[in-house]
Amino acid sequence: MTDPWVALEPGADPAERVRILRRAHEAFTEAGRVARPVRSVVADSWRRSARAGVVPEGTASVELMDGDLGSYRAQHPLARVMPLFRELMGTFAADGKHLLAVCDAQGRLLWVEGHPATRRQAGRMNFVPGARWSETAVGTNAPGTAVAVDRPVQVFAAEHFIRRVQPWTCAAAPVHDPRTGRMLGAVDITGGDGLAHPHSLGFVQAVARAAESHLALLEPPKAMTDALELTALGRDEAQLLVAGRKIRLSRRHSELLVLLARHPEGLTGDELLCALYEDESVTPVTLRAELARLRRLLGPGLLGSRPYRLTAPVESDVAVVERRLAAGAITAAAAAYAGPLLPASAAPAVVRLRRRLADGLRMALIARGDPDLLADWARAPWGEDDLDVWRALATVRPTAVVRARRDELESELSAPPAWPGGRGPRGATSSQRARS
Repeated sequence: MTDPWVALEPGADPAERVRILRRAHEAFTEAGRVARPVRSVVADSWRRSARAGVVPEGTASVELMDGDLGSYRAQHPLARVMPLFRELMGTFAADGKHLLAVCDAQGRLLWVEGHPATRRQAGRMNFVPGARWSETAVGTNAPGTAVAVDRPVQVFAAEHFIRRVQPWTCAAAPVHDPRTGRMLGAVDITGGDGLAHPHSLGFVQAVARAAESHLALLEPPKAMTDALELTALGRDEAQLLVAGRKIRLSRRHSELLVLLARHPEGLTGDELLCALYEDESVTPVTLRAELARLRRLLGPGLLGSRPYRLTAPVESDVAVVERRLAAGAITAAAAAYAGPLLPASAAPAVVRLRRRLADGLRMALIARGDPDLLADWARAPWGEDDLDVWRALATVRPTAVVRARRDELESELSAPPAWPGGRGPRGATSSQRARS
């Protein structure tokens, strides 16, 4: 397969692919062995399904019914984009005898709509509103697996873990809150073998992105008088947006704003001295002079004292990445990460935060194993020497170019040190460079 996320490439024989997958599924359920023709995304999902205790003879259970389902759906954020889903997918589902389904972040189906006969067939396996279709409940399936891996996925025939679902093919894509990056759920198209085509995966992904854009338009506009937006990732000098006015900050003022944004309760002068300066000879007078200049730059009333604090809430790109990581929205976190935090800064507190943020994201990417996300990191300036990421990428996308770069980095790492203290001419190991 040239694209591991596409279930069946154009020109492939669906019947032959089904036979291969059924043999592979039997081998896995009987001996725990994954055959080579099984896509990595499916093999990983089968393993997760088995670890969760899902059995191939299982079925979905209905958790929300009647009034409970109705009230839960009415309050769910995706209710606001159901008209959009119906407009974009309703006719396609009805004409093609497919189903449009929407689930929440826990894999519970909230809406299942489409061709009446197909709905009746799907109902026999509890593919109905209120049923839980998470991976941990029913194994590999497009909406449940899309939620589990936080990316669009297509599942074809015997790639489904539960046998009674194997006559079906589905494609689903996660939908995120455009403000926080939190996963809201997934939108899915389910039907027959005709959906086993790259176009169905691209279609459902485009619908999910349209839903996120629509949700962003529905967000109330921020009050310009209260808006402080700090951009500090991937740049030596941060930028602050104050009431529509862009302010480019000096390096020291950038460090101060990053720290004050993280501590809305405020920091004392001694705390700021320890956070900013490695040199203990720097006096409080120097710090007060910097803060006085920053106060004049920001304008009246925005920088308080005793303790030093910002008097208006601040949204920073650092906080956005942290929130998305905490919510498990790895794809959204990677999209918001424009590079290391103030890379030229040597302020101790900034250095610690820079490393913690980069390490948290890179480890999440390695754990996720998404080849596209790993490739984006590895080919970015901050990831080009990151051996751990290149090793992970070589595992999921073992092309000649990727293996060559991994081998080159491993060779550099194993070479005897040419400089005192075991450092190379760049002064750091590859993993340290990736985190700095």
